[in-house]
Amino acid sequence: MPGLAPGAVEAVDVATAGLDAPLAALHLPTLRTNLADLRRRAGGTRIRIASKSVRSRGVLEEVLGPGLRGDETVRGIMAYSLTEALWLVGAGCRDVLLGYPTVDRGALGRLGADPAALAAVTLMVDDERHLEIAQESGAGGARVCIDVDASLRLGPVHLGVRRSPLRGPVDVEPVVRRAVDLGFRVVGAMFYEAQVAGVPDDVRGVGVVKRLSMRRLLGVRHAVADVIAGVTGERPEIVNSGGSGSIAESAADPAVTEVTAGSGLFVPGLFDHYRSFTPRPALFYALPAVRTPARGLTTFLYGGYVASGAPGPDRLPVPALPTGLRYLGREGAGEVQTPVRGDVAIGDRAWWRHAKAGEVCERFDTLHVVDETAQGPAVVDRWPTYRGEGKCFG
Repeated sequence: MPGLAPGAVEAVDVATAGLDAPLAALHLPTLRTNLADLRRRAGGTRIRIASKSVRSRGVLEEVLGPGLRGDETVRGIMAYSLTEALWLVGAGCRDVLLGYPTVDRGALGRLGADPAALAAVTLMVDDERHLEIAQESGAGGARVCIDVDASLRLGPVHLGVRRSPLRGPVDVEPVVRRAVDLGFRVVGAMFYEAQVAGVPDDVRGVGVVKRLSMRRLLGVRHAVADVIAGVTGERPEIVNSGGSGSIAESAADPAVTEVTAGSGLFVPGLFDHYRSFTPRPALFYALPAVRTPARGLTTFLYGGYVASGAPGPDRLPVPALPTGLRYLGREGAGEVQTPVRGDVAIGDRAWWRHAKAGEVCERFDTLHVVDETAQGPAVVDRWPTYRGEGKCFG
């Protein structure tokens, strides 16, 4: 694959040679290199870690340090459910921003009854009804952030994901006023430009889409921040933007106080064709070869770990080692078996990468952590995934 930094998958293969597949392994030196690269691209703007792209407390502690406190440039977590956010506060984190609205009344009640959580957690809203449900559930007075649509519209064409109905300052102002009237603390706004951060550079025409998107957001972010300041009397504490694929572009806007990243730590298959940085994959999983149904074909156990999103070849796991393995067009990656073109002996294994970052952690309980030691690559730790922790934060 073009532009990929070599070495990590070979290291995890050596370090885990005595372990049975299926298994997942994380190459720690590459994870650390990727974190350093995210810092470099952010240029001093604070980075918030997206937990949905990590889904392992061990990884979060590696990046943010003990107690998940972080430092001046990497600090805070973007959680994907309120249940998870409360769990993270219990683990020591003092800055958790929900990436999505919640209507979990039970979790909202627990938030409202916990002063430490109320101080640490910021709810995401894009509708007055989100505020009303939070207040009815006992979380009145909570910190809230306004989710603002960052998609690009060219005439009738919508380019980007379907998130918030709020397009700009005119839409945002009534929600901010309602929040203040109900006693909530409006502390910021979020702008996630998925059509920039989440689309590889080899997609036809995407360069124009990215440039136009970022140009539009320059004015919108400033205008929304001004509206929040005008209603609340304080400049927003949070103006969040970006993702691993657009950190540098988002951080360049003076209005942005923080950028979000997570996938860039693992570098999944969908990141192979970005031109703004060198993809260095850090997370892999191994499957055992169990059949040779015909000459030149090998069948692996399991493997149907297809990424969410619009179905297509780019959502399939990416074969990493040995090189040259190819899916069969009529079968792809299967629930219980995955046949491919390529020769691997029965009892041996092959390594793969998920198309997305954190989703693979829903398939494995443990990440085998591989580091480079004086004796060569070795498994130095085992970190449970969220699944291994016995938690469900969907």
